[in-house]
Amino acid sequence: MKKSTGKHRVLNTLKSYSIITFGLFINAIAWTAFILPSEIVGGGITGVGAVVYYSTGLPVGVTLLVVNAILLVFGIKSIGIGFGIRTIYGVAVLSFFLGLLQYYITEPVVDDRFMSAIIGGILAGVSIGMIFTRGGSAGGTEILAVIINKYRNISHGKVILLCDVVIIASSYFIFRSIETIVYGYVMLAVASYSIDMFLMGHRQSVQLFIFSQKQDEIAEHIANNIGRGVTLLNGKGWYTKKDVSVIMAVVRRYETAQVFQTIKEIDPEAFISVSKVMGVYGEGFDKIK
Repeated sequence: MKKSTGKHRVLNTLKSYSIITFGLFINAIAWTAFILPSEIVGGGITGVGAVVYYSTGLPVGVTLLVVNAILLVFGIKSIGIGFGIRTIYGVAVLSFFLGLLQYYITEPVVDDRFMSAIIGGILAGVSIGMIFTRGGSAGGTEILAVIINKYRNISHGKVILLCDVVIIASSYFIFRSIETIVYGYVMLAVASYSIDMFLMGHRQSVQLFIFSQKQDEIAEHIANNIGRGVTLLNGKGWYTKKDVSVIMAVVRRYETAQVFQTIKEIDPEAFISVSKVMGVYGEGFDKIK
């Protein structure tokens, strides 16, 4: 059992890092294919990198790596090494992807600047949402927010928002254009909305009631292979007058396809009730705040 648990943990870790890596790649695509070639400055340290790039020609990946390295030194010193493993990975991989793609992509994928801001914002937001769901981070202003929050009672969100507003506004000194600032804020708004929508969909949960004669096999699979808690409720069929065990489980919405596939393989005649729940708190779900 311990060997199986260890193997499951390793597979989950590999899956998490694979999704984080894919999210970082999509984020790099958003910047190098849409945002940077259209001369749009977004938020975060990548936005700082964009300002430096437009001013000096220095690749964004280099600025991102250097600034994040400085922030990480202070972050780890202030908060501890446990803060940084996935953040260090995120910073290193994103810097690599940005440097690689910026070398090959020199023209915007779409000619319309507004569409570049919209598409770039969507891709950037979704990618950050993917990274967040796996406990990852691309570093940047999040590190600064954590450091400031330790010493001052200022929320992470306010720090990040203030940094983003200042970074985008600074593009005026390069382009002397209010239009460029507006495009930057449009991109930021779209990215923020995309993050919220992605996380909301990922966090949405459903409650399942499963009636089956093979309840033990189904419960075993949900608990061990999907990793969700299962409760067996004692019931009685009114028509048959027979005692039955009802499986009750709460899973994330994206896990329902796996549960249905399991039930189909074990007992295609099972009766299933699915309902959305407003919120789920506890182990494996959201923390009570």
